[in-house]
Amino acid sequence: MNENQTGPNSLLDTTDCLEAIGVFRGWKNFFFIIVLICLLLLQASFWVVNLGYIRGECPGMAGGVGQNVQDPNDAGAALAAGEKGLDVAGMEKSFFGVTFKHLAMGIRVVNAILIMGGVFYCLTILMAMKISLVGRLGGINHICRAFFLALLMLLLLLPWQRIFAGVGIGSIYTPCELVKWTSAGTGNIFDIVLLYLRFSGFWLLILLLLVCSQLRTGRWTKTILRRLEVI
Repeated sequence: MNENQTGPNSLLDTTDCLEAIGVFRGWKNFFFIIVLICLLLLQASFWVVNLGYIRGECPGMAGGVGQNVQDPNDAGAALAAGEKGLDVAGMEKSFFGVTFKHLAMGIRVVNAILIMGGVFYCLTILMAMKISLVGRLGGINHICRAFFLALLMLLLLLPWQRIFAGVGIGSIYTPCELVKWTSAGTGNIFDIVLLYLRFSGFWLLILLLLVCSQLRTGRWTKTILRRLEVI
């Protein structure tokens, strides 16, 4: 008996696999949009703080974003703050009613959604890859590459600096990290380069990995359709 012979059962199995692929493909696209929106919001948060549209303080820091004033009552500190265009009497600055406290809460919420969205994005691709293997649908090369790109994106996304302080670093940042980095980034050119590499360069790498993974899944879908002679 020919094991490769197609019959009603194999056709039914293929149909079931295609239906499952359709479900996971829809959720994959949904989580892709969620992760993309969260990444854009984090980048926008960095720029509104870095450009001085929103200023605030974190616990344990006497100075706000963009300045290193240690004692607002000190005349020398007040003069230094005045040279940088800061308001010593009110260290906080809002943007269309959005204060730093609002922004900090938003960053925390976006971080939580981003991590969960990234995990589910990887899981949906993993499940789609398993279904492709079991159902012999084809396009394994593309879906495997998409999974590893998504997994690498997730690993670089996680805030390793909170777990392995001084050893690793992730793309996600906390509000206090944003304050400290933007304050330190107003010094020499080396600090400025590190600032933009940390918050924009790293972010761009994550975005490229996400987009490349999504494009690979698109090629995987087209390969399946061509193999099944749907198109």
